Order: sequence, then C-alpha cells, then structure tokens
Amino acid sequence: MRVGVCQTPEILGDVDAAVRVVLDFAGQADEAGLDLLLFPECFLQGYLVTDEHVRAQAVELAGPRFTTVLSELSGIRQMFVLGVIERSGGLYYNAAVVVAGGRVVGSYRKTFLTDGEAVFTAGDTYPVFTWRGLPFGINICYDTQFPQAAAAVAARGARLLLVPAQNMMRRDKAYRWQERHNRIRTQRVHETGMWLASADVTGQRDEFRIGLGPTCVTAPTGQVVAQVPLGTVGIAIAEINQR
Repeated sequence: MRVGVCQTPEILGDVDAAVRVVLDFAGQADEAGLDLLLFPECFLQGYLVTDEHVRAQAVELAGPRFTTVLSELSGIRQMFVLGVIERSGGLYYNAAVVVAGGRVVGSYRKTFLTDGEAVFTAGDTYPVFTWRGLPFGINICYDTQFPQAAAAVAARGARLLLVPAQNMMRRDKAYRWQERHNRIRTQRVHETGMWLASADVTGQRDEFRIGLGPTCVTAPTGQVVAQVPLGTVGIAIAEINQR
C-alpha cells in the first residue's frame, strides 16, 4: 500500500484554508497513486490549546460543521487521517479522524496529554482500522514517548502506526528536538515491529516559534525510508509491506 505523509503549513482558526490544503495534497496523491494520506495533529482547526481557541473551534463529528467539511472532501479517493479538535458530551478531545468516501470510519483520541493540554480529556482506547488489507492504528504526537501506546496498537494486530504530530516550538527547542523525534519513533518501531508514518507542520508562527518537522516514514528496521526536508512543505511517500 502506498502511503503519503503531509508536511503542511500551520493554519490556525481557518477551516476553509485547511480544507484547501487537504484537497491540494489529495490532488498530489492522485498523481502519485497513493492509497492513504496522513495530516498533522489538530490540523483542521489548528493546534492552539487555549480554552478560547478550543471551545470556539471544536466540532462534533456528527454535527453540521464537520458534516460540511466531509462534504467538501468527499471527492478524495484516498482514505485519509485528519487531526481534529473534537467536542463530545461537553468534553473536548485531541482527535484523529479516519475518513473514506466522505464518511467517518472511526477516530482515535490522544491518550497521553502534555501539561499544556488540560483543556482536553484523554482518550482510553486504541482502535485499529484496515485499508486495502493493511491494519493500522494511531498515536498522536506526545503519545509516542510512552511505549505502552504503540504496544497497545501492535497488540491489536496493526502493521502500521500513524502519528499525526504538531511540533511548532520555540526556536531553540525546535532545533534541539529536530533529531530526537525520529530517535523516539525508531524506538517504537524496534519494540513493536510496525511501520511508522508521521506528519507534522512547518513554517514560522511568530518571531519565537517555528516548526521544522520531521514528516517521514520509518520501516520496522528503524530506517527512515522517506522524509520531507526539514522546514519545507511537501509529502513523503512510501510503499508499506503488508506482510
């Protein structure tokens, strides 16, 4: 199966612009013959974890705002996984939604939250999905620092771990972490034997914060087989062995 992981610009509070970016990457995916696309953490509304932003931007997955988004994206041929700020039952979740043919197949809610994510409620399940014969699960960004999160996905038979991430950081921290992300992800693939595909944002939010990535695909051997150059918008493509 051919997987594409998207390194996008950061978009904050502009769902229409985010939808246009998704459609643009889907067009590139058509040309490349891809089957599955991955977008960054909270990409639809933007990863800004203030109470004001989360409460204003959150969507119910069965509600009219997200239904409109799905309609706009219904022509996408690939299955895709999209980071979303979700509201459900008065609670807010950092979620990744799995979409195919204009409908929600399922979702995953981030289980390990950072100290700065108090506005969110942690998820407690690790669903596994199958597309074109390949079972996959999801961890979101900080989840990958906890071996049990990847292990829970592998225990359910997944061959691929998708990791929507958002590493817009203060400049000094971004440079310190630019290599550490892949080292952590390599640990997870060595432990589980899964492939791992991660998607991140890039660019500059303000004079203090930048996003470098990395957006890449890592084989079970720990080898990075495809990566978008740090600091650039693009898509990394890899053929995933289904056995």
